[in-house]
Amino acid sequence: MTKFEFNTTSKKIYRRDFKIKLIRLALLILLIFLILLYFILSIIYKAGRFTVSLDKALNNDRGIVLYEELNRKVVSRRLEAEEFPEMDNISINWLPENLDMEAEGSHNGDNYIAYTFYIENEGKENINYWYTIPIDDVVLNVDEAIRVMVYLNGERTVYAKKNGFTEEPEQDTKAFYSENTVLLESRQNFAPGDIDKFTIVIFIEGDDPDCTNALLGGEIKMHMDITEEHID
Repeated sequence: MTKFEFNTTSKKIYRRDFKIKLIRLALLILLIFLILLYFILSIIYKAGRFTVSLDKALNNDRGIVLYEELNRKVVSRRLEAEEFPEMDNISINWLPENLDMEAEGSHNGDNYIAYTFYIENEGKENINYWYTIPIDDVVLNVDEAIRVMVYLNGERTVYAKKNGFTEEPEQDTKAFYSENTVLLESRQNFAPGDIDKFTIVIFIEGDDPDCTNALLGGEIKMHMDITEEHID
């Protein structure tokens, strides 16, 4: 073998080894990225997780607080309901009649999420606040048959997406505020010392005409925000 041939072979081996190292490094970076992505998505999309968040201005400047238990007031700006891995469709008629009174915090039942919490005005002036439930993500259009039942101080309102065939509100429901928002409501004249009790119930209505096999395997993620002002 001549010196020229030896140098050429050495360069080929070096280039080959260099390419192998690059490929290994790229695969390692990709693996690390996928692992990080998995953990991030597992946190964001934990099944059935429902949260309630209080606007910082309402908390710090207005003295508004959130808590789960009336007689053991542990205040927070963010509350989290217990996870709910999966649910099947049910009828609203199957739900307990005393859902608003049976418990505080998370009290999920068979195929429904139920969460009760309180908002209190510990400040010194009357305020108005907004409460809204945005839809963060939907898989397989399961929102077509979702029901969100809201009790505010014992008064019940059931929210549903409009009927997919008639484009009218479903029977005995109030239509979603928009495609990506379940509700947007205002609470007026919330006076010092006032306590509002909320119970949020989420389930899939089996009697909804849009509740078909096409929704099987669907997912939905939503949360509740309580803010001082709403900007459309």
